[in-house]
Amino acid sequence: MTDTEFPLQLSLKIDWSDLDYFHHVNNISYFRYIQTARVNYMEHIGLVESYSTEKKGPIVASCKCDFIQPLFYPGGITIRSRINFIKKTSFGIYHQILNDKGEVAAEAQDVMVMFDFEENGKTPVTDELREVIEQLENRHIGKKPE
Repeated sequence: MTDTEFPLQLSLKIDWSDLDYFHHVNNISYFRYIQTARVNYMEHIGLVESYSTEKKGPIVASCKCDFIQPLFYPGGITIRSRINFIKKTSFGIYHQILNDKGEVAAEAQDVMVMFDFEENGKTPVTDELREVIEQLENRHIGKKPE
């Protein structure tokens, strides 16, 4: 996938504290990077603000990461994020974590479920949210293949 297929990119510096006993970035750090990219995406589509006003927002139903190659300190990463499906009450965010050379070090998938925190239950992805996402992505996004 090319850079143009990812509407959001986030650059982060690898911190020494991200390392494990074997002197490469620990798997837990990858999940922190993914979380940072997830929150960045949600800020861009207005979900952080909508939680504070409507008490509705996404919750993480699933987060999966495939580790392709190790990352090392010192260095930096770029996380590219895009939506890969929107269903009735959920959507998926696909992330690629690139090393300093621009090589894919990991691929991750978040499944987010829209949740009404006052009613304590799932709520639909609104047409307005879908439109915001599709405008940011500059494409129509269909449902996830079954």
